[in-house]
Amino acid sequence: MGKLTLLDANDAVADDRIITHPGLTSDDARLRLAQFGPNAMPDNAANPWRMALARFWAPVPWMLELAILVELVVGDIIQAAVIAALLVFNGILGFLQESRAQATLDALRARLAISASVRRDSAWRTVPAPELVPGDIVKLSLGGMVAADVRLIEGDVLLDQSTLTGESLPIEGTSGQEAYAGTLVRRGEAVAEVLATGIRTKFGRTAELVRTAHAASSQQVAVLRVVRNLAIFNAAVIVFQGFYAGSLGLTVTEIVPLLLTAILAAIPVALPAAFTLSAALGARALAREGVLPTRLSAVDEAASMDVLCVDKTGTLTRNELAVTEVRPMPGFDEAQVLGFAALASSDGGQDPVDAAIHAAASGKTGRDLPALVRFVPFDPARKMSEAVAQGLDGRSWRMVKGACAVIFGLTQADAAAEVIAEELAAHGYRVLAVAAGPEAAMRLAGFIALSDPPRADSAALISELRTMGVRTVMLTGDAPTTAGIVAHAVGIEGAVEPPSADYSAIPDNAAVFAGIMPEDKFHIVQALQSRGHTVGMCGDGANDAPALRQAQIGIAVFTATDVAKSAAGIVLTEPGLGGIVAAVHEGRVTFQRILTYTLRSLTRKTDNMLFLTAGLIMTGHAILTPTLMVLLMLTGDFLAMSAATDNVRASPKPNLWRIDNLTIAGLIMASCNLVFCCSTLAVGEFYLKFDIDSLRTLAAVTLVFSGQAVLYVVRERQHLWHSRPSNWLLASSVTDVMIIASLAISGIVMTQLPAMVVVSVLAAAVAFAFVLDTVKVTIFAHLKMV
Repeated sequence: MGKLTLLDANDAVADDRIITHPGLTSDDARLRLAQFGPNAMPDNAANPWRMALARFWAPVPWMLELAILVELVVGDIIQAAVIAALLVFNGILGFLQESRAQATLDALRARLAISASVRRDSAWRTVPAPELVPGDIVKLSLGGMVAADVRLIEGDVLLDQSTLTGESLPIEGTSGQEAYAGTLVRRGEAVAEVLATGIRTKFGRTAELVRTAHAASSQQVAVLRVVRNLAIFNAAVIVFQGFYAGSLGLTVTEIVPLLLTAILAAIPVALPAAFTLSAALGARALAREGVLPTRLSAVDEAASMDVLCVDKTGTLTRNELAVTEVRPMPGFDEAQVLGFAALASSDGGQDPVDAAIHAAASGKTGRDLPALVRFVPFDPARKMSEAVAQGLDGRSWRMVKGACAVIFGLTQADAAAEVIAEELAAHGYRVLAVAAGPEAAMRLAGFIALSDPPRADSAALISELRTMGVRTVMLTGDAPTTAGIVAHAVGIEGAVEPPSADYSAIPDNAAVFAGIMPEDKFHIVQALQSRGHTVGMCGDGANDAPALRQAQIGIAVFTATDVAKSAAGIVLTEPGLGGIVAAVHEGRVTFQRILTYTLRSLTRKTDNMLFLTAGLIMTGHAILTPTLMVLLMLTGDFLAMSAATDNVRASPKPNLWRIDNLTIAGLIMASCNLVFCCSTLAVGEFYLKFDIDSLRTLAAVTLVFSGQAVLYVVRERQHLWHSRPSNWLLASSVTDVMIIASLAISGIVMTQLPAMVVVSVLAAAVAFAFVLDTVKVTIFAHLKMV
């Protein structure tokens, strides 16, 4: 072939030179392999150790790490170990979540781990697909997979590109047409020239989109904002305590324990673990419904989802051709039309059109058909297949099936036939004409309309999601006409949008995006997210992987490819789409549980800090010791995690993290609780004349009992008696109360208090719960938190 001229990588796909059939030489191939690299996805995986360490360098881990440091300073090794275990647990969870993108790339890379028949040195040979280079001449055969982006230069094939483009119908590939890596050859054989390999293929660009796809979890954003608000408030209070203690003339040995106690009170150490536990329990409940969450964050993200983008082919539809309608012409019936078409179709091959016709014909019985003598396969040049048969009268019959225009030419069809064909085509069907009869007297028997029909449960899914406040948007590579018809059939109403170079201005009434590529789906999801939507994406193919990864909640259906399942946050493990509704419902239940613990933490951490300050002002001393505060953390924060099992009601509409409203509600209820705690402390100091050690015990008992009151108030969005707490929550409350009451009455770890005082505080806390509940109902209604 002479000296090889190296191609610029950016021009590889656009290289239009005709490569002669001898193909490249081995030397040429080696040079191009060195220039363009292997026909495989590059391994850009981050160092696992770096990924693992990164999980411990972020605001939430810093919060836990500070708590561990404080515990070590005060010498509480056990409590430091407990918090460290929480830190490691959350770090491992985050590491596993981050590894999902790499798993997706591994699945994409495995798709290219095939062999290819390539012509090198004027001879055909089989080489691993990664060794293909631009300019290679390859052979495409029945049942094989196209290993790179190619241009056909000889032969005819039927190409199935549904997993890449989303087009439900296979396309005819002839000389001059392009085919993409990952395409399946359903019929025929062809020779093609390689245009692009590896990351420069359309399949490769899909992999790159998956690697770069990222959407911030609304749960992560919520945790960071809660921690930020608490940190700002508590830091100001701690500074005030330090200056005030200094103004009172307290010594350094008295001020240091005071500040350490305040720091311990300020840190919601169990908040991340409570989020994780709630999501894990939600995931376990979903597993029983045939829904497998691959990332725990996907469980609570489902609660906030207000837009669900759905792939058409294989998700809303069955991804298999079926005979939708048969229109016989006068003198023929449906059974005859299907019977003639079946005779003119291959039996047992991979052609989906022929398979659909045989399936429809097998369920029809009619008049006796001619006996098959010879079958002639579909010829793309003639656009028809045919059969020769022997009729009951012994005469030779000819049956043909193919493009309407071709069959019309063979039968001299009238205008009425053309009207029928156009009517069926207008519905988005693939229309075939069937003719039969003696060679010299063939007549048009009828028409067969084929389509990829919707799943039986698609319409019900769309309807139920609509009642739950979730808008459904269809994304498909199919033509606008077909997409619009399927959308209408399943209940998706709105504008049908064509592909665009810029999706930043998506119309509000857009319901269908048709004729789009994988990168378009990715950018549409991004555009919706930029408008403040929490976006779900449901798909089944490799073409959906980037959008599945970018969406806050990616959902892969039961029949999805490994690539789609790896990219998704939720995988449906049973046929049907009912798991999507189950995921939304369970996500909203999980959200309510997480909301309860978050509101409880905001309220408790705020009133703890305020009470420590008020106690310092009232007594002139630290009202709690670091040891007592550690005890309250163990009996309060960790036992309150049982709220993750509580009986809650799922909200009828998508949930949102309204952190500002949540903070306002927490501050108001914390202020109410502060009044209760200060009143109890005042009774102990001024009426019962307790010394400072007894007051500290009274403060600890008051905080625990009032904490239980706050928990039972915030767990219910209406009045606290509207729902029954879970058994685990009741058990943890009894345990919390019994522990602090026993220690206070017996004088273990703290100064002893009379039993009557402890019981009186408990009774007062119960009464306070009903007062606080009245305030809560008013606040929640005003802040729209019901």
